[in-house]
Amino acid sequence: MGATAASALGYTPPDGGWGWVVVFGAFISIGFSYAFPKALTIFFKEIRQHFGISYSQIAWVSSIMLAVMYAGGPVSSVLVNRFGSRPVVITGGIMCGVSMVAASFSSTITHLYICVGIVGGLGLSFNLQPSLTIIGKYFQARRPIANGLAMAGSPVFLCTLAPLNQFLFDRYGWRGGFFILGAMLLNCCVAGSLMRPLVIGGASAGKLQANGAVKLNGAPSENGVEDQAIDRTPQCKKSCMNCISCCLNLSLFRHRGFIIYLIGNMLMFFGFFSPMIFLAPYAKYRGVDEYSAASLLSALALVDMIARPGTGLLANTRWVRPRVQYLFSFAITYNGVCHLLCPLVSGYWGLVAYAVCYGLVYGMVCALLFECLMDLVGPRMFSSAVGLVTILECCPVLLGPPIAGALVDMFGDYSYMFYMCGAVMLTAGLFLFIMNYFNYRRLDQAKRVQENSVELEERRGQCEVQQSDRVVEECDQNQAEDNRAPQAKTETEDSPV
Repeated sequence: MGATAASALGYTPPDGGWGWVVVFGAFISIGFSYAFPKALTIFFKEIRQHFGISYSQIAWVSSIMLAVMYAGGPVSSVLVNRFGSRPVVITGGIMCGVSMVAASFSSTITHLYICVGIVGGLGLSFNLQPSLTIIGKYFQARRPIANGLAMAGSPVFLCTLAPLNQFLFDRYGWRGGFFILGAMLLNCCVAGSLMRPLVIGGASAGKLQANGAVKLNGAPSENGVEDQAIDRTPQCKKSCMNCISCCLNLSLFRHRGFIIYLIGNMLMFFGFFSPMIFLAPYAKYRGVDEYSAASLLSALALVDMIARPGTGLLANTRWVRPRVQYLFSFAITYNGVCHLLCPLVSGYWGLVAYAVCYGLVYGMVCALLFECLMDLVGPRMFSSAVGLVTILECCPVLLGPPIAGALVDMFGDYSYMFYMCGAVMLTAGLFLFIMNYFNYRRLDQAKRVQENSVELEERRGQCEVQQSDRVVEECDQNQAEDNRAPQAKTETEDSPV
């Protein structure tokens, strides 16, 4: 692994040292990026009453923020390749802080859309992508551990921010809470300052990778689609399509497994975030007090914190690993069942039971989301696959919460929102299960055909070797007979009469 990694990166990652400080900075950045849009929902009920708007309109705040965070991934990647992770994360932290301070002075809901949704979402995108990228530069052998520690920031921050936001609201109101949160988000700048560029022989690791053209020879994948060569040369600037092809491998749209994964995920994301966004408002609607409603998100985050590494260990076993797509399908299906049963629970402890089950399946889905994509396309095409998936998932991420809020406005009850999300998640899980079953069958058939062809080639090679051996033996025998004939003639001539 070490030699392969060194040849691919152009250097040998240190796998430690200052890298652990970088992991701590990534822990902060990733924690804010994933947890902040969800913890912000604590303020939604009061903001809706302040502006006199509907549930659908207030849901656009988190929806736009999440969608921009996903859509800004390719932009963030380009900036990281050009300037490095440290300045991009610091810029993202400043954008997040300024956006929340500006949002505290908002006079209309449109101002919140712009400040929190667009500016804040883009700032979170600048925090997320560079943090994931720089870990790969510092770690290779210990990269799963480093990524796991950094990704643990999401449930830890969600568990902390939910009750903290409720305290800030009770003490300072939603405007004062936004102002203080804006100051807290400036800690992302501190996290970014910890992401020191890795210097190898007087040059940073990013420059070592950017100076030379990166050429990946095409190799057939399991689905028979060749991994296209990626040549980052000035020729890529000839046209817009060539520039896109340099960053994103469009041949993935001919990859059967990738298409199945993409369709299932786009359907899943229509109902993935809405239950978490509306969980605290739903608890308040059911008569639960503010702090108890916020504690539901904390309970969910605690279970999520345990479910992610547990799912990773389960997926790495020799029984699950070959068919890990089935575990992903099961997690999504189980998620849908939990949402369908949520309106049937009663009381605070019933909601706690729902939050625990939801946190378990939410952690399972998050732990398997990119692992299953890596399992399908392989490490060589993974970067392009992530870019394409995040771009196309922006639509369901953007529209899912407002549609759920519109159902609450239409029926005056949260039950139909949970039914819609549960039905969507259940459909996505069953779709992925059925399609992955056929995909695995096709892959097994192709594997058997390949094995039979290899076995046939081996037999042909053995036959050719045997035939060549026979020809050699016959030639040796003929040569031996030819050699014996002159000797017999000479003995006959030399014998006395």
